[in-house]
Amino acid sequence: MGAFECMGRIIGTVRVLPMNQGLAPCDALLAGQPSIPSSLLEDGWEVGRLVLAPEYRAGPELLRRCLGLTLLHMADRVPVRNIFASCKPVLARLYRRFGYSVLLKDVPGAGGESYCVIHGMVDAVMRAVADEADVPAAALQ
Repeated sequence: MGAFECMGRIIGTVRVLPMNQGLAPCDALLAGQPSIPSSLLEDGWEVGRLVLAPEYRAGPELLRRCLGLTLLHMADRVPVRNIFASCKPVLARLYRRFGYSVLLKDVPGAGGESYCVIHGMVDAVMRAVADEADVPAAALQ
């Protein structure tokens, strides 16, 4: 679990779980999918439950920044090559801007809603979300 702070105030949180250990919800969604190569799960992490204070939900810029900070923090501490998340289809389109692609569509969820499982190679996502002033060149290689 991580938190985002702005001017001394916590404005959001994010949850990061390792894949292939039965802890991440995406593990269950991807289990038994013959079209998903096992190499895609190597050094895989689920990044999810990003929650931002209502007054900070004004567009994709803060999402981009939070995702970039999360990945920088992870890359500095653990082996991470692949990241996964589940989201509503409308958000899957947004995440494409950030280097993700849809692995599974129309995954049934609670209340009859459908979800997507999305995946991104960390280097591609880092390039897509990078703010050149914040990201050292070595982190993008």
